[in-house]
Amino acid sequence: MKGISLKTLLPYIVAIVLFLVVTISYLSPLLEGKQLKQSDTMNWLGGAKETIDFRKANPGEEPLWTNSMFGGMPSYQISMLTPSTDGLSWIVRILTLGLPAPASVIFLYFLGFFILLRVLKVNPWLSIAGAFAFGFSTYFFIIIEAGHNSKADAISIMPLVLAGIFLVFQRKYLWGGLMTALFLAIEIKMNHLQMSYYLFIFILIFGLVETVHLIFKKEILHLLKSAGILLIALAFGVLANITLLWTTYEYSPYTIRGASELTAQKSNNATKGLDFDYATAWSYGTAETFTFFIPGFQGGSSNGKLSESSETYQVLKQNGVPNAKEIIKQMPTYWGPQPFTSGPVYAGALVMFLFVFAMFVVKGRMKWVLFAGTMLSFMLSWGENFEILSRFFFNYFPLYNKFRAVSSILVIAELTIPILAILGLNEIFKPDVNKKSLIKPLLYSGYITGGLALLFVVFGAGLFDFASKQDQSMLSSGYPQWLIDALISDRKSMLTMDSLRSLLFVALGFGLIWAYLKDKLKVQWVFAGLILVMIFDLYPVNKRYFGNDNFTTKRNVENPFTPDETDALILEDKDVDFRVLNVAGNTFNESQTSYFHKSAGGYHGAKLRRYQELIERQISKNNVAVFNMLNIRYFIIPDQQNGGRLPQRNVSALGSVWFVNNYIPVKNADEEIAALDYNTATHTGFKPDSIAIIDKRFEDQLKGFVPGKDNTSTIKLASYKPNHLIYEADCKKGELAVFSEIYYDKGWDVTIDGKHADYLRANYVLRAMLVPQGKHKIEFSFKPKSYYTGEKIGYGVTIILILNLLGLLVYSGFRYFKQK
Repeated sequence: MKGISLKTLLPYIVAIVLFLVVTISYLSPLLEGKQLKQSDTMNWLGGAKETIDFRKANPGEEPLWTNSMFGGMPSYQISMLTPSTDGLSWIVRILTLGLPAPASVIFLYFLGFFILLRVLKVNPWLSIAGAFAFGFSTYFFIIIEAGHNSKADAISIMPLVLAGIFLVFQRKYLWGGLMTALFLAIEIKMNHLQMSYYLFIFILIFGLVETVHLIFKKEILHLLKSAGILLIALAFGVLANITLLWTTYEYSPYTIRGASELTAQKSNNATKGLDFDYATAWSYGTAETFTFFIPGFQGGSSNGKLSESSETYQVLKQNGVPNAKEIIKQMPTYWGPQPFTSGPVYAGALVMFLFVFAMFVVKGRMKWVLFAGTMLSFMLSWGENFEILSRFFFNYFPLYNKFRAVSSILVIAELTIPILAILGLNEIFKPDVNKKSLIKPLLYSGYITGGLALLFVVFGAGLFDFASKQDQSMLSSGYPQWLIDALISDRKSMLTMDSLRSLLFVALGFGLIWAYLKDKLKVQWVFAGLILVMIFDLYPVNKRYFGNDNFTTKRNVENPFTPDETDALILEDKDVDFRVLNVAGNTFNESQTSYFHKSAGGYHGAKLRRYQELIERQISKNNVAVFNMLNIRYFIIPDQQNGGRLPQRNVSALGSVWFVNNYIPVKNADEEIAALDYNTATHTGFKPDSIAIIDKRFEDQLKGFVPGKDNTSTIKLASYKPNHLIYEADCKKGELAVFSEIYYDKGWDVTIDGKHADYLRANYVLRAMLVPQGKHKIEFSFKPKSYYTGEKIGYGVTIILILNLLGLLVYSGFRYFKQK
């Protein structure tokens, strides 16, 4: 066997160097010591602050519960470390050359897709072009700018999972199986199950087509081997992440993704998932799909940046508006059907041209698998705009209704389109190709894509009204009509200019290929030209939405919130456990309060369903009895005079725990939440300081309870940690205690004087228990088996995966040198 030559290695060396140089070039502010400022990361830091502080104070221990938002909830989907999968993190670190985020994920966008194309036997130089075609897809950069880091991480691993699966079906069972298991485990570890789920949908399409094909070819043994290996790989990928999956599976039914016990909600939520309207709120428009080809087709961003040559800037100047330069940096240029967006899904004009070309020249089932994945991705992204298909998947496709923002499924089209585009390009450079036979497909592709771009250049401004949902609200807020008119003019201009831009890149790609087919240009220059055109097409569009302005100092990133005078006044209260409700802002969609205090509001997409129902049915109606039982000691209210915020003390808050005189049994959730009603005007209704509302399912735990409380009995919170609460009680008789802590029965254990005891749910969302006569130490500890048992399993599986990887590397190396 011949050794590996420098000529063979050269494209791989060039690929790594190019990926590194382009990544660093794009993120040049990192070299100045700056860091990326991401809005969603800021929100995440607010909710995760208590967990992060706990880890610093208790090294090696995970809290798994936080009281920083919505009264209290598991921190599984906020911030949870799983040391059992740290070995997988090291593999990613090695692949990304130890680059810091977000450089690591951008580099992996390129590298992972390059490896996938090489598995598909694409020319290595074309694989470099393909890597940029995939990695520079605009949406992938927009989500990094926004702070959707786990989503970006999950997307970066997708090509590597597919590469492993394709290797298995290429009969490279050992490497294919191990690669699938390893990268599937990493994919799941990235903890964006929505992205992993969408990848599974495409894998299912591929698997069904391959199964039918192999059955018809009577290659049953190969089919069984491949299926068996992939099932084993799936098992390893799942078991390595069993902690994450088990805790999520256990928690999900209790969240807004699960079923409600309320009768009215049950009828609207028969699928035991999200509400259809909520899940499809971010539906891509059918016409909006043209953004794959023309980036400014629907204006770009809801907070777009216009130039000083724009119509909007000119009319602002003419009307003497101060700070016109600042105003045009945040204008609603987007006019599509979504509520708002940070930018379009742009795959590249050259890529779309090559995709159409591939439909003419690529043969075999892979073309149709990729085409089917693309079209399904498009149609499902339309959501409420293609309701019949969306409702079918929502109601009948397992787990589909657990995810919102259906437009996110376009990540599959962003994966399949460049694969097929580069497979088509690869056909041109095969040694035995008949160049003349490719002229017609090239012309047809040019006519279709170039003609479409030209159509919008000439007629685009007259085809639509360019009106945005935000226009009317701007007018209602006092903005003049002349500003809206100028903005519409700029939207028209964006469509026209970006259509012209796409036409240019189609022409460049067409010209390079035409010159090669006519023997006017050598192959190496075509490769270099395609790589450059690919970069220059996509790179500048990404910079519109994720540029140097998105970077700031390290200090601003690490400390995203600065306490104002109101926060400082509340922080002077050194009590260890009380809640704050911020009604001066977006109460249930902000995390600044959580950063400094234990918030009764917050920002999270998987809050407990019962707490959400409490918000809708009681908190939003200003039920002071519920405020008191939630131990909301402070409200943050708007300062009407000075425009700031003010703290307001609630002297009626009931504290961490109290005894009640009696309880009212209720039959179901409807009666339970209704029993919390309180009339502020007449001071009648629910009295949480003396009565507890208890579901009849828990009555057995209250046997022997004698109504009434001894006023000399005492109970108090003696020690606070989010996952470990210690109370001291001195009861003159058996007492019914209500704890102002959120009820969740999958992990909280309670003991009285070290012996196991039972607790129950009271007042729809709180905990309660019967405390016997005498002096007692009551401890609540959050120790979910799903985490601790899951970690033991995860450690074992991860070790096996890494040992298998090392073993196969040694074995392959031994075989190579032996043959050589």
